[in-house]
Amino acid sequence: MHRVTLTQYLVEQQRSHGTVSPELRLTIEVIARACKAISHAVSKGALAGIGDVMGTQNVQGEAQKRLDVVANEVLVEANEWGGQLAAMVSEEMDAPYQIPNRYPRGGFLLVMDPLDGSSNLDVNISVGTIFSVLRCPEGMKEPDEKCFLQPGSKQVAAGFAVYGAATILVLTVGNGVAGFTLDRELGSFVMTEPEIRIPPDTSEFAINASNMRNWDPPVRRYIDECLAGKTGPRERDFNMRWVASMVADVYRTLSRGGIFMYPRDAKHKDGRLRLMYEANPMALIVEQAGGAATDGHQRILDIEPERLHQRVGVILGSRNEVERVTRYHLGQ
Repeated sequence: MHRVTLTQYLVEQQRSHGTVSPELRLTIEVIARACKAISHAVSKGALAGIGDVMGTQNVQGEAQKRLDVVANEVLVEANEWGGQLAAMVSEEMDAPYQIPNRYPRGGFLLVMDPLDGSSNLDVNISVGTIFSVLRCPEGMKEPDEKCFLQPGSKQVAAGFAVYGAATILVLTVGNGVAGFTLDRELGSFVMTEPEIRIPPDTSEFAINASNMRNWDPPVRRYIDECLAGKTGPRERDFNMRWVASMVADVYRTLSRGGIFMYPRDAKHKDGRLRLMYEANPMALIVEQAGGAATDGHQRILDIEPERLHQRVGVILGSRNEVERVTRYHLGQ
């Protein structure tokens, strides 16, 4: 059986669609190699003290674990020297990281959440890495924060890795979504899901029910209807799933359908997830897989970012369910 590697897939995307230049291919390949290194570190578990709290905080005021810092360093060091990037930003850094002068600079910007879900490390729940690639505005020798503040529709590639029982890489370069599994014997990501599609309807939702008291009325209405089951207005039973690791929840949604919700509420008035590091890349992936992604009022990919670490409400997954929740928010 012919096995398509990540590199072969990227080359074929360029041949078929002209969307993956050698520089973009190198960017994605370098990120994938960094993800393999992070996966190896995660697999050591408590033997490497990966769940240890560092005693430091990131720019969002969240306690950093050892592997948050390690993952960020791995990604920065892997991507700073190849000549394909102009700068990069990370959920773990206050400001854009400029490529050192000793290295050439390229035309892309990298946006990354080095270790999504790291609060789950100590209970051995899947964590992951989320990334997004943008074009650097022309003429910018040292890109500042404004260069990164592009709507999600401007992304040229987005993806995430899940470090679970297997290490999975999910990727879009604008022509659908493909999934790759790390073959540890070969050391390569091999395509295992050529075309990921999210079914338009679902009977499964994912939300943190402990926030119920803070939900806005449209969210409460939607969840109440789901919980009412066959005897309610939806006339069918729904299942609830919640991993509390976005990469794991979104991968499940991509794999078998569903709706993932981390909406604005009375406690998180701006939303809980980060627009640049989490919402935008996941929204692009979900849309490319046939789903939808909104903040409750508008398409996430149309939001004009105002700050690097801006937060946003997120509702994504099976299109018909996302559109229903959005209608409720709009009073329809």
